[in-house]
This record gives sequence, structure tokens and C-alpha cells, in this order.
Amino acid sequence: QLQASGGGLVQTGGSLRLSCRTSGRTTSNWAIGWFRQSPGKGREFVAVKSSWGRTTLYADSVKGRFTISRDNARNTVFLEMNSLKPEDTAVYYCAANRNNRASYDASEYKDWGQGTLVTVSS
Repeated sequence: QLQASGGGLVQTGGSLRLSCRTSGRTTSNWAIGWFRQSPGKGREFVAVKSSWGRTTLYADSVKGRFTISRDNARNTVFLEMNSLKPEDTAVYYCAANRNNRASYDASEYKDWGQGTLVTVSS
């Protein structure tokens, strides 16, 4: 029910916007988060926004550079990424928390998209 897109190759300092399209009538009631995973590392929390935007959380590593937003009318959640760094290189996944908890814990998210690759060159 989630489909991530928008990844690509960008130079250090550049920007990308990821999209996560959700399907189903109830997805607007779910918290939607972004996680990332780079080779040899575990899945890392990036950002999350609860339904109707009541709660928003960011990882310290992306605060001030990334912005999560959602358009419930279009069933889409965006991750605007600016001032990208090589260490942001990873596969980015969007995920849904059906309890609408804006959580850092990946295990609370039961629905996952397929991932989109972001590569930041130095």
C-alpha cells in the first residue's frame, strides 16, 4: 500500500524530493515515516509525521536539512532533502504506523514501501 519514488544521484549540497504514495481509505489516519538503510548498516529512522501533521519528528542527523510533509488529499507524503551529504547515501523507505504513533522505532511500522535509492556523490 506504499510506494516510494524520487531517488537518484545528486552531488554534495544538492537536493531531492522523495514521494511516498499510499493507497487505501484509512492511510490518512496513519503516521507515515521515512527510514533509510546504507550498506552494512541497520535501518535508521529519518523522519515521521502523524496523521493531519499533529506530530513531526526528525533524526538529529537530518534536522534543519530535511522536511517531511503530507498531502492527505493526494495520499502522498514527501521528504524534501536539502544540503545533501555523502553520508545520506542509502535506500530510503517509507513506512506506515497504523496506530498513528510518530515513533522512532522501526518495529512499530507494519507496512513498508519498496525503497528508493539516494546516492550523494562527493
